[in-house]
Amino acid sequence: MALPKTDELLARIPLFAGLSKKGLREVSSLATRLNLSEGRELTHQGGPGNEFIVVIVGTVDVIIDGKVVTTCGAGDFFGEIALLEGRRRTATVVAKTDVVVDVIGRPEFSALLADQPQIETQLRDVMAQRLAEDEARQGEDTTP
Repeated sequence: MALPKTDELLARIPLFAGLSKKGLREVSSLATRLNLSEGRELTHQGGPGNEFIVVIVGTVDVIIDGKVVTTCGAGDFFGEIALLEGRRRTATVVAKTDVVVDVIGRPEFSALLADQPQIETQLRDVMAQRLAEDEARQGEDTTP
């Protein structure tokens, strides 16, 4: 099955939906497309975070402290917390199925946010929500 061009796929992702065609081309030019097998670890909790990853096809499990906390699919993304906050990875992400992902490295990610500040605003909103969910989950784990 042939996939649509990267900019066409990115236009379907809410994070990038408001970008112009030129903006979408810019994002797609920064991304590296990877095809990864089921079971492949994409990020490791506590490890360094040097890339932003967008799921194009397939599903991934997000694992925190050994527990699957959510499953993500096409259009979902991760890696923003480590890049925006200079933190270690907050979760391990493993391909639940064979996946196609677009990966944007730290320098390209920084350039993207400088050129498209509305993306940073959206990412910071998502980051705040994810960190709050992590904190709530940790509170549940310590409740007797």
